[in-house]
Amino acid sequence: MANIVLENQKLFKELVAITFDVENKVSIKAAWILEWICTHHHLEWILPHLDEFTLKIKTLKFDRAIRPCAKICEHLATAYYSKTANDVQKKLTKNYINSIVETGFDWLITPQKIAVRAYTMTTLYYFGLEKEWIHPELKHLIQTKIIHESKGCKARGRFILELIEKHGKSTL
Repeated sequence: MANIVLENQKLFKELVAITFDVENKVSIKAAWILEWICTHHHLEWILPHLDEFTLKIKTLKFDRAIRPCAKICEHLATAYYSKTANDVQKKLTKNYINSIVETGFDWLITPQKIAVRAYTMTTLYYFGLEKEWIHPELKHLIQTKIIHESKGCKARGRFILELIEKHGKSTL
């Protein structure tokens, strides 16, 4: 299916729509394909669909659809803070970032799989580079909740805490 979409970019819009048809279990497979295309081929393809993506990520129900969308959020944050100029930096508005941040905190305070938490911590770390309130909130969640979860969550949490600490020292 991913190859069919790669051959015909017009189908990407339908892929996004199916991903957010949250009552349909096919949305899980659509989310996987969406993430695979964004990760391995064309992150920029999601840019014309940021309205729908950022508005609807909070509506996802199935764990297996949330994980790929959390990874896309991480890719968007990473690209946004890349030292190399790119289209994500031009298209990812404050409103889109606010939606991703809001959803990210929701994912961290609700029961989610390890991968969702890991991708989300990284995403929030990056967006916290500009939004001063994010790092203290993220740090608090990691220290009070996430650090007591699985080994994977602990490891990513410690790594993010180190990054927050380094960033705090560099801004002094």
